[in-house]
Amino acid sequence: MMNKQKLTFVSLILMIFTSTYAFSNIIRAYYLMGYASIIFYIGAAICYFLPYAFMIIEFGSAYQKSKGGIYTWMSDSVNPKFAFIGVLIWYAGFITFMINISSIIWIPFSTAIFGVDKTQTWSLFGLNDVQTMGLLAAVLIILVTFIATRGVQRFKTITSIGGIAMFSITGVIIIGGAIVLLLNGHPLQPINLSAFFHSPNPSYGSIFSVLSFAVYAIFAFGGFEVMGGLVDQTDEPQKTFQKGMVVASILITLCYAVGILMMGMFTNWNEVFNQNNSTQITLGNVVFIAMKNFGYQLGLALHLSESVSVQMGLWVSRYLGIAMVFTTIGLFVTIIFSPLKQLIEGAPKEIWPKYMRKEKNDLPVNAMKVQALLVVGFVLMVSFGGKTAQNFFDVLVSMTNVSMSVPYIFIVYAYFKFRQKNQVKRPISFFKSYRSAKYASILVLVTVTLAIFFTVISPALEGNLSNTIWMIIGPIFFGIVGWLMYNRYEKKYLK
Repeated sequence: MMNKQKLTFVSLILMIFTSTYAFSNIIRAYYLMGYASIIFYIGAAICYFLPYAFMIIEFGSAYQKSKGGIYTWMSDSVNPKFAFIGVLIWYAGFITFMINISSIIWIPFSTAIFGVDKTQTWSLFGLNDVQTMGLLAAVLIILVTFIATRGVQRFKTITSIGGIAMFSITGVIIIGGAIVLLLNGHPLQPINLSAFFHSPNPSYGSIFSVLSFAVYAIFAFGGFEVMGGLVDQTDEPQKTFQKGMVVASILITLCYAVGILMMGMFTNWNEVFNQNNSTQITLGNVVFIAMKNFGYQLGLALHLSESVSVQMGLWVSRYLGIAMVFTTIGLFVTIIFSPLKQLIEGAPKEIWPKYMRKEKNDLPVNAMKVQALLVVGFVLMVSFGGKTAQNFFDVLVSMTNVSMSVPYIFIVYAYFKFRQKNQVKRPISFFKSYRSAKYASILVLVTVTLAIFFTVISPALEGNLSNTIWMIIGPIFFGIVGWLMYNRYEKKYLK
């Protein structure tokens, strides 16, 4: 009997790209660390992404008949309590991600309309710009949750359009950067050996701040967990996955590295990003500032007039803004229900109150409403916390990076315990011996733990303790909630 619609080698690589690669990581990396970010991205690919991806695939092959996903992996490898706490912390990452994108989406929305980010001039009901975006984010969360509870199929086309447009931008800046280099005869950001080891950003002058960038590099390769459930849908998985992972990791790393390098062909860091020249740059709008500059510099290199070059910059920004609005809305709808659905279906049903388990249209509608209130609460707390726009988006991005990285520690530790259980069959096994699996686990654990540590501790050492607290509050809060919920379940049902 023939297999229908099995994933081929090429389709597997495309799916890995879709789940892992993000264009905005190129520009944020260049803004934060310049050419020096290339080393971190290569290091993250070697020390984290490739071995971690192999672990996920081994897990997926061993539990390909299970519907519980990472909860089942961790429960069977360690214990159910560890799994529940780990999954709840994993879910915390999506809560912070929703806080992040519900606030940041207004920047591409503004850019799509005006060609530039005007959110820092917005004011509703006498509120400042950050509070206004927080209020808009709260409204968006409620609106999207309301729509999502009535079905999500209509958003697939929107997501596809945005995804294709976003992916094409990478090719545009690589080809465009090469054209600017050829026409100008030199990169606008000088290249020398020191540039690959030192950031032009004064905020990354200390060893702790430099090492804290590692979590950005790790997050740039995040999202691979979804591939673990595709082992049984792949043609010749033992051969295809191994080759596909190696090729995909090399291609993704090359896209990041070449993209960052090409940023320097049309972006002089001091002229475009120096905070003394522009105080309006944030991690939320830096992507559009860079792309506006790309269009402008390409126009100048082609010897077009100043006014035409300015218009080129505005239209490149608009194109990116439209693409990001489409992509973000589709992504937002997906993460509003998908992680929550896995969380409720994976854990023992007795853990959750009956109200939270109620489903409609195959979605946990009541749980989605509770989730919306939780996210709105966090959004308003952060946005009304008295921060400037720059600090607000720095906190949002760092919160997301840390919260999305902490669960990797749980998953990798579970893999280490999983490999100790020789009775578990592994149709795909990249690490042939227990010793190699142990060393790979240690490498990933050390890499992720140190990256998180330096990211969290850096603001506190610079006197900004509130940023440190915001970064760790999500994982700690959900970890405690998970522990309390499972304790209650143990006492009530497992006596």
